[in-house]
Amino acid sequence: MPHGTPQDQLPLPAGPPQPADPSWGPAQATLARSFDAVAAQYAAARPGYPPALFDAIEELAGQSLTGARVLDVGAGTGIATGLLTGRGARVTAVEPGAAMAAELRAAHPATPLVRALGDGLPFPDDAGFDLVGYAQAWHWTDPARSVPEAMRVLRPGGALALWWNIPDPDVGWAAEQEARIARRLPEYHDHGVSQETPDLIRDLGLGLDPASRVLHWTRRVPLDTHLAMLGSRSYFSAIGPAAAAPVLADERSALLDVFPDGVVEEAYALDLTVTSGPPPRRRRRNGGMPRQYACSGLSTPAPASPCRTATHRTARSGPRPCAPGRRR
Repeated sequence: MPHGTPQDQLPLPAGPPQPADPSWGPAQATLARSFDAVAAQYAAARPGYPPALFDAIEELAGQSLTGARVLDVGAGTGIATGLLTGRGARVTAVEPGAAMAAELRAAHPATPLVRALGDGLPFPDDAGFDLVGYAQAWHWTDPARSVPEAMRVLRPGGALALWWNIPDPDVGWAAEQEARIARRLPEYHDHGVSQETPDLIRDLGLGLDPASRVLHWTRRVPLDTHLAMLGSRSYFSAIGPAAAAPVLADERSALLDVFPDGVVEEAYALDLTVTSGPPPRRRRRNGGMPRQYACSGLSTPAPASPCRTATHRTARSGPRPCAPGRRR
């Protein structure tokens, strides 16, 4: 499958993917499709990622991003795409949403873009990517499909990196905001998937041993940008602007009590999991190379902000329930 032309290369089916995980139902599909309605808002208001994230990816993956062939899956509007490119990576973006892909194409016209799904990557077994990355997106996949697919298109010794910005639960006002939203919005969800990712990957039985890290960072943005960021989340976009407006208005009032100058210091805990693929395997006597990872049920691919501070610590202790995954 060629991937050197910056254009949509595969049409996608009208409906969502049908993964093996039965929890991926109609409500999940509705949320997954909701981002196209707020694509421009998403591009303008969502946070980026601090340089410390990419340092940590290089450390845990044991390779430099400079010159690396990186597959950015669920690339959205291209926030991570641009940052990875800035680190010297040669990025191919994969994004199923038409409006989100249009924002990515406008921002990064030189980046090859493929309309596809992480559960069925339209690349050959010998694609040989150095890194497959999911920024704020892996929870939309069925792990039993997306992880083997990533391993399939990686070169031997390549790595899968998954990361999420989530509101820092150790920062008082951010935790209070999350609690307020949970009381108001029926589709609100916890952030269990980002923290439980290492166990989810180990439980697949593929012999993988992921490493995790939590980074902490902040950015200062105008209150309007913060509210637009909230409005771009799946559970806001799914209910529509009319239903979201009173919730966001109440958030404005609450935040002005904390940030009377109208500048919000957003605090994020950035959950990162990196899983190295298998090393090169010894050839069989007949010269064949066994294929350890198959497409896991998909015989054909689906048709087609500046960082202010950054510190890191070990992953938060204590298990948390694994909620159905959704892109924030």
